Amino acid sequence: MTGLAAVVLLSACGGDDGPKRPPLPVGPIPPSGGGLAPRAGHAHLRPREPLGLAFLPDGRMLVTERPGRMRIVSADGTTVSARLTGVPPVHAVGQGGLLDVAIDPDFVATPWVYWTFAEDGVVGSGTAVARGLLNGNALDSVQVIFRQLPKVVSDIHYGSRLVFGSDKTLFVTLGDRDTDNPAAPTTNNAQSLTNHLGKVVRINRDGTTPADNPYVGVTGALPEIFSLGHCNPQGAALNPVSNELWLDEHGPQGGDEVNRIQATHNYGWPLRSYGCPEGSPVGVGCQIGGGTHFPNFDEPLEVWAPIATAPSGMMFYTGAQFPEWQGSVFVGALVDRTLWRLPLVGNTLGARDPLFADLGERIRDVRQGPDGFIYLLTDNSQRPHRAHRALNLRSTTCCSPAPAAAAAAPTKISNVHDLNADLHCHSTVSDGTLSPEQLARLARTTALHCGR
Repeated sequence: MTGLAAVVLLSACGGDDGPKRPPLPVGPIPPSGGGLAPRAGHAHLRPREPLGLAFLPDGRMLVTERPGRMRIVSADGTTVSARLTGVPPVHAVGQGGLLDVAIDPDFVATPWVYWTFAEDGVVGSGTAVARGLLNGNALDSVQVIFRQLPKVVSDIHYGSRLVFGSDKTLFVTLGDRDTDNPAAPTTNNAQSLTNHLGKVVRINRDGTTPADNPYVGVTGALPEIFSLGHCNPQGAALNPVSNELWLDEHGPQGGDEVNRIQATHNYGWPLRSYGCPEGSPVGVGCQIGGGTHFPNFDEPLEVWAPIATAPSGMMFYTGAQFPEWQGSVFVGALVDRTLWRLPLVGNTLGARDPLFADLGERIRDVRQGPDGFIYLLTDNSQRPHRAHRALNLRSTTCCSPAPAAAAAAPTKISNVHDLNADLHCHSTVSDGTLSPEQLARLARTTALHCGR
């Protein structure tokens, strides 16, 4: 039986981002060998606040939990290990904590596990990368191999994702740490080569800098930098055809993007965005820098505007279970609570299809398993983080807990856990150009500059 295996994280009481919008339509579902549509399966295990997922060669899954725990989920989804020992302390405040996880390309020979996390400094915090040798339920020989500079007094916009290149170097996506204000943009942060804010960096597996990095030997530039002008990249994957890094990143108020990453290229933040400064009347007139990136910056391949989708994990599908989906890009969404499928057409993307909106789940990560099925890591907001109001022209709703969505009937064992994610609501007004459905979607968009 062909089905969609999903690591779906539910709780007895889920949260809501604001007023409900009409359900997104379900996109085309490819037929399976038995003529059955794929469905999301569930099991009832409970790691807390999971953010990242990586498969081990034997099919087991490493899962990170934001408060600073890493666990191993069995290949059949029936058991979750005790927390792995050896993980250093994390700054688990706001959007900070234990973030993404990846395994070494030569894991069978040298079982290094890599992870990103928010690290405290003397003042402020920043994204860091560590690695350790997996030994049973322990991580040995743990070392921090990269630290984002500078540390910043902020608890949002850490990014981040880890992606190994075809040459076994490691890409790390880094958020701007909320240092850039699109209402008064400067070139001091995401646009500067003197820091790691709003950048993609490329490092060797031991944390050293590859000799062929584009800014090696450039006076005043940090040599780890690969690309710049990013806001808050929360999804990334390697294009299996071109071996190029692609990523998705949050915009400010709308303007979420999918980008094709190339060395030295500048993606515009905070000088250009198809989104608007927070609190702007919704429409195109407020787009940052006029919206259009070309010719000074790279145009995004895909944009969600004027309403944000809050993209998260990204994956290129190459498996055999869904041949009609081979070559498609999949992007999880935290606000739209759906899985976006975007067909790959050369170096461009076709029309996007929303899938599994009926789950009502914030899709945090999406991965292809060794079995060729697709696994979703989801979270539910349970506790309000701030008592802001979500306003639109039709209703006023305070952030409050809501019952969890009902689970779909399982077709393949997977996992159900819970994420007590931070919940942000915001106030907004419309310039009259939005439909009621768009207004309802906007009311669920969180307010922090380019981050949810």
